[in-house]
This record gives sequence, structure tokens and C-alpha cells, in this order.
Amino acid sequence: MGRREFLGALVGAWPVVASAQPSGILTIGYLSSLSEAQATAPLAAFRRGLSEVGYLEGRNIAIDFRWADGQYERLPGMARALVSRAVSIILAQAPPAALAAKAATAEIPIVFGVGFDPTGAGLVASLSRPGGNATGMTLISGTLGQKRLEVGRELLPKAAVAAFLVNPLSPDTGPEIASVQPSAQALGFQLAMFNASTPNEIESAFVALAARRPDALLVGTDAFLLNRRDDIVARTASLKIPAIYPFREFATAGGPISYGTNISNSYRQAGIYTGRILKGDKPGELPVMQPTVFELVINMETANELGIDVPATLHARSSEVIE
Repeated sequence: MGRREFLGALVGAWPVVASAQPSGILTIGYLSSLSEAQATAPLAAFRRGLSEVGYLEGRNIAIDFRWADGQYERLPGMARALVSRAVSIILAQAPPAALAAKAATAEIPIVFGVGFDPTGAGLVASLSRPGGNATGMTLISGTLGQKRLEVGRELLPKAAVAAFLVNPLSPDTGPEIASVQPSAQALGFQLAMFNASTPNEIESAFVALAARRPDALLVGTDAFLLNRRDDIVARTASLKIPAIYPFREFATAGGPISYGTNISNSYRQAGIYTGRILKGDKPGELPVMQPTVFELVINMETANELGIDVPATLHARSSEVIE
């Protein structure tokens, strides 16, 4: 390990010394798999949810932020640092952060946001009665991969090969692949897998995509890929490959179409849950929240540039059309 990496590890693992908070102010540990720049909207929604139950930064809460920037190996040290600070509660953003927080403490309450089934991962005993010290929301985005393939088939009726870009290190990936593979076969797609868990691997994956020239690209729901959405959208556009993305953030970044959960809505609910727990509710008695509304976002400017004729049926079902 080089000097820079060693110092970086110390920063991630060692508690941050902060000035004492005024009496009556509670500290929320915010453990994120993302970067601060890419979490602006979810963080704003989280703060909005907190305010709805009477919590405002500087008045009665402080937030201790830890950003992993897609480097999941940093999360266990960051989680331990928050535990050593004895924060009142931990908000764990994305599956790797949730698993790191759960491994670090069985006492401090945890509110998580994940894209997989939290029961299978051992975060909770059940969705209705979580038990233990954790609850939160599931974006159930992984199981929506088959729906995205259906959108892809409707958008590209003659497509034969669909590439699937995933992060092999993500806990979301296994269930997501298991959901997508049979759907791809049923819809007549040959599925070609591409892996990326670092920026260099994204570059390598797109070199391989350029050689393979698939008819469509499906992008996984992992937080690292979301964190690198601008790069992924730009590289996909340069290859002129139609892509179906998991979140609206990709479409607003220039992707042609997305289908999935509204992340900001979920984090507003996470803020409300965090406030309720700070007021005395037990996390083990708060059911895990599941989304009921899913967004189909179409970026018509990009679709036109790619020469995609968006069917009227998709237009009719869309939640938003970016002109």
C-alpha cells in the first residue's frame, strides 16, 4: 500500500474529531456509497423529510457526512468511525453502506435505502416486522430489470443483442442478473454481460462494447454506476447505443430513457423515518417501505439524436418527457 492509499485508509477509518455540539442537538451519521456531488437530490429530499417531523440542521440536529464515492472498501471504516462517535442514528445510502452499518453496530438505529430484498441480505427479519436496529426503504430496483427489458423491446423491436453493464462487487448484482436473464430469453434478447467496479473498468467495458456493438444497453442499479452516470451516459452516446437506464437521473443526464423508482421520494420518506426514530419509535417496529410509483422518463432530444422512433404507447405511459 502506497503512502497516499495508507493516509486515505486512515481518514476513512479514524473518527473525525468535531467540535462539541450544543446541548440538545442530536447527531445523524450519513453513510453514503455515493459522492457528495452525485447525492444532491436525495440529500435535499432527506432533509425535507426531517423537516416535516420537526428536525432542522443547526437547530436540533447535526449531520456527520461520510462519502465513499463508489469506493466500497472505505465503508466499513467509515461506519466504525460513526459508531465511535456514538451518533444517535445512521442513514445508510445504498446497499454497500447499509451492510457496512449493520456489521458495525447492533445498537445504534439504522435507516437504510437499498435496491434488493433486505431480508435476504440479513438487514431485517421481515419487511413488515424488521426487528433489530434497522429499517428503511427498498427501491426494489433490481427486480425492475425485466420491466426495463420490456421497455427496450417496445422501443427497439428488432434488437437482438442486449448488453448488461453491472458492478460485480455490488450486493444488488446477483439478484438483478437472476431477474434479468430469464426475461431476456423470453423477450428474444441475447444477453451479453459487461462488468465495471472502477473508473478504469468502465473505460475497459466500453472498449469491449465498441467491439461488440450490441443493439441495446441495460445498466444496473448499483450505486457506483449511478455515481458515474455522466461518464456512462456520455460514453454510451458516443457509441450511439440505445440505453435503458434504471433511474431518472440518467435520463436527465442525457440518457434516452429510464424506468424505475424515484430516489428522491424514497429519501424523503427515509428522513421522516429518521425523525420518528429520533422521537422514540423503534426501528424494528417500523415496516420497511416499498415504492408504489415508478417513473418512465423519456429524453426526446437524445432519442431523436439516436434515430429512435419512440412508440406512442411509451409516450402515453411516460411520467416525464424531456424535450
